[in-house]
Amino acid sequence: MALMRFDPFREWDRAAEQAFRGARAMQQSMPMEAFRRGDEFFVALDMPGVAPDDVDVTVERNVVNIRVARRPLRQESDEVLVDERPQGEFSRQLFLGENLDPGNLSANYESGVLMLRIPVAEASKPRKVEIGAQVPGQQSVESVESVEARGERQKEKA
Repeated sequence: MALMRFDPFREWDRAAEQAFRGARAMQQSMPMEAFRRGDEFFVALDMPGVAPDDVDVTVERNVVNIRVARRPLRQESDEVLVDERPQGEFSRQLFLGENLDPGNLSANYESGVLMLRIPVAEASKPRKVEIGAQVPGQQSVESVESVEARGERQKEKA
């Protein structure tokens, strides 16, 4: 009694489907979850069966590149019965908004999950703005330095 039956035509169909689905295969190979918690964004990418040394994360300006290599477990002498696990090199790009700080992005890889932590840029965080009040009849007094600086700016413009 056989536990698994090998159908060469079914496997051919599966191989053709994997070859032609392109970006969809990539996304299915690295499913992603992204969420915001306070002043940080978190991105989790599933990468089961991938060694930490086979994960590469780079940041250039506001683009995060994630490259992963998933190698088959089988050896050359093994007889393949079923092969449904995606293998090869996969990559994803994440485009970060201007409100995020890619310079302080950090990454952690544990139990087949790559977790990116991206803080919100300081300039994008809400801040309290002090409101000044003009008292009727009161005039503002400028210092000599500020008058001179204004004069210098006017000369530069001319």
